[in-house]
Amino acid sequence: MGNRGMEDLIPLVNRLRDALSSVGERCSLHLPQIAVVGGQSAGKSSVLENFVGRDFLPRGSGIVTRRPLILQLLSDNTEYGEFLHCQGKKFTDFDEIRKEIETETHRLTGSNKAISPVPIHLRIHSPHVLNLTLVDLPGITKVPVGDQPTDIEYQVRDMIMQYICKENCLILAVTPANTDLANSDALKLAKDVDPQGLRTIGVITKLDLMDEGTNARQILENKLLPLRRGYIGVVNRSQKDIDGKKDIKEALRAEKEFFLSHPAYKHMSEKMGTPYLQRILNQQFTNHIRDTLPAFRSHLQSQLLALKKEAEDYMQFNPNDPARRTKTLLQLVQRFAVDFEKLIEGSGDKVDTVNLSGGAKINRIFHERFPYELIKIGSDEGKLRTEINYAIRNTHGVRTGLFTPDTAFEAIVKKQISRLKGPCVKFIDMVSQELTTTLYQCIDKLSSFPKLRDETERIVTTEIRELETKCRDQVMLLIDIQVAYINTKHEDFVGFNNSPQMHNHTNTKIAARIGGKQGVAPHSSLIVIRKGWLTINNIGIMKGGAKEYWFILSAENLSWFKDDKEKEKKYMLPLDNLKLRDVEKGFMSSKYVFAIFNTELRNVYKDYKCLELACNSQEELDSWKASLLRAGVYPEKVAVDEQGNGPPENLSNPQLERQVETISNLVDSYMGIIYKTVRDLMPKTMMHLMINSVKEFISSELLAQLYALGECSALMDESPEQQQHRVEVLQKHAALKEALAAIGEISTSTCTTPLPPPVDSSWIKPSSLPKTAASGKPGIRSHAPPVPRVPSAGPKSSPNGSRQHTSQQNRTPALVPRRLPPAIPSVK
Repeated sequence: MGNRGMEDLIPLVNRLRDALSSVGERCSLHLPQIAVVGGQSAGKSSVLENFVGRDFLPRGSGIVTRRPLILQLLSDNTEYGEFLHCQGKKFTDFDEIRKEIETETHRLTGSNKAISPVPIHLRIHSPHVLNLTLVDLPGITKVPVGDQPTDIEYQVRDMIMQYICKENCLILAVTPANTDLANSDALKLAKDVDPQGLRTIGVITKLDLMDEGTNARQILENKLLPLRRGYIGVVNRSQKDIDGKKDIKEALRAEKEFFLSHPAYKHMSEKMGTPYLQRILNQQFTNHIRDTLPAFRSHLQSQLLALKKEAEDYMQFNPNDPARRTKTLLQLVQRFAVDFEKLIEGSGDKVDTVNLSGGAKINRIFHERFPYELIKIGSDEGKLRTEINYAIRNTHGVRTGLFTPDTAFEAIVKKQISRLKGPCVKFIDMVSQELTTTLYQCIDKLSSFPKLRDETERIVTTEIRELETKCRDQVMLLIDIQVAYINTKHEDFVGFNNSPQMHNHTNTKIAARIGGKQGVAPHSSLIVIRKGWLTINNIGIMKGGAKEYWFILSAENLSWFKDDKEKEKKYMLPLDNLKLRDVEKGFMSSKYVFAIFNTELRNVYKDYKCLELACNSQEELDSWKASLLRAGVYPEKVAVDEQGNGPPENLSNPQLERQVETISNLVDSYMGIIYKTVRDLMPKTMMHLMINSVKEFISSELLAQLYALGECSALMDESPEQQQHRVEVLQKHAALKEALAAIGEISTSTCTTPLPPPVDSSWIKPSSLPKTAASGKPGIRSHAPPVPRVPSAGPKSSPNGSRQHTSQQNRTPALVPRRLPPAIPSVK
């Protein structure tokens, strides 16, 4: 057996298990343990009681063990028991230990024989035990009893799998000698997760109850149905002995006498019996810990490293020291200011690779959302032209104007500029909302101190709202300044006098193409209203049929080219006396068609009285009609509104339409300047008046305002959850450090008994596993589910200690078909 240092590792593992369980990290480190697995009434509880030498486990029929019992046996001079849920209380009466187990089981599972995966932790000190850690699991059952769930068999198997699938768990497979060993459920489950038999130890019970003339000699000699680690036989007390209160010490003497006197077992009596099983388990458990020690140490170190920074912070915080409270307050506010600035400036250590946040979202608002809002308000060109039309006519009054009025231009521009207030206010709201969201992201780190968090949120949010109001007033002032004076002398503005030169500069190339050999076209012909592909639809097949051309519409004519390179001009059609009308869509045609004709019945194109033009969508058709209206080509029939005002743009007046076109171009030019100015000034205004001001306020003013509350001590009161979390972190940190320190003193060069050679264990039939539909092979192994922290059924304890019952809604209905057994968790 191992050296004394290795022996000390078992109590260390027990202490570590208690520490981790007390902070809610139950079995998270996969601590080494021995799981006792077997069917109902296989004798598992009797084996454990024989180890201790005392009656302390509940007895009865059916499922008696309904919660895992983690039993820690510690060799000591005195004899007593301790429960993890009753810390500080020592049980010297083992009948009271049994009652406490029954009470604690009933608290979570109720009286309906339901089971719960939440373990009970029991530690027994005794001079009669060797150091061991065992997990007594519910017995494998087949048939529900009473009002048990119909899937009780699978619940038990799932629970067992959660323990035995872990590499740090030895499996003690208990099977009665008076049953068919080849069909042992315990050995089948062990084979599923430990196919090489490296972790499985067989225990044969009830050898004294075998039929006369039969024995288990060949099995115990590991010749028949062999296991790699072999079998150990034990003889427990019978039910009659238990009812008669037969002493366990006397039962152990009777067990020894049985093996010494039985002709089939006396030659191996030294390797049979409960004391030998206890020694073997102690030795193999110790060796198992030694074998898994390197990986276990590495896991402990990674856990300790993850906790180090948080634990150091908590060590420096003393909730009862005013100086520490003040220092912590200062550190938290400074960290909050740094985190906020990093999120805004984008210089944080942790970069979000999933979503935009903080400054990146504000940047998107600056350069994507706000320009889009500006574009939306200027997208209704038809409405703008109608407003210009009415402005011109109302400016002239009863007279017919000969010149384009600049008063109409100013009226339209001022109205357009005033419409910018809506997008600007929305822009301010979006930035303010994002600042508030960023505040919430950073302030979550103050959640350990609820009052500090609430006051910080209130102060900063109030400041953001005040700055938002200030910023909104400033932006409204900027818009009003733009409305106050229309600067028609701006260098980028195409004014009334500069309009021909500007158009001549931007459309020289088009003018040359459209004008051809006819010389320089007049100014209005240089204004390109629309370009696009259209199909001349009414050319006969003998003349080439319908064909697509590249059309250019200006204020004076409609030209078309062979393609969009605009090199080979096909024709130029003057717009004088032209009108358009709708053409019904053909039955087999997918095109949308309109026609252009001459009101004086002249040919429009060659020998054609009208020109039918087709496009691919209704939207494109409407767009071309609107463009032709701008050029003065009106529909054949114009509707009159309910007030009898006639065409909304006085379509019968080409001169007015020319004026509308001129002012529309001037408005576009001036608003382009305004849009450019607003797009540039708004982000700068927001940055200066809101974002930088909020950062400056948090850095320099927040702490002063918190101190001004006069409740600095109260601000640093921890929440109950935080207090518990701090204690848990410090406890776990201390337990991990203690474990690593103790592991460092352990000699891993211990000479141990080598593992026996492999044996043929193909005789163990695998348990029934889910089959795949395609191959019929066992389902792919997946990770075992974690041990739940809460019971699945039965009464549940409320925080104040009162008992309350949970509903049975998660149970399988009584008449559902039986499901397949659970898949094997992957062996880690």
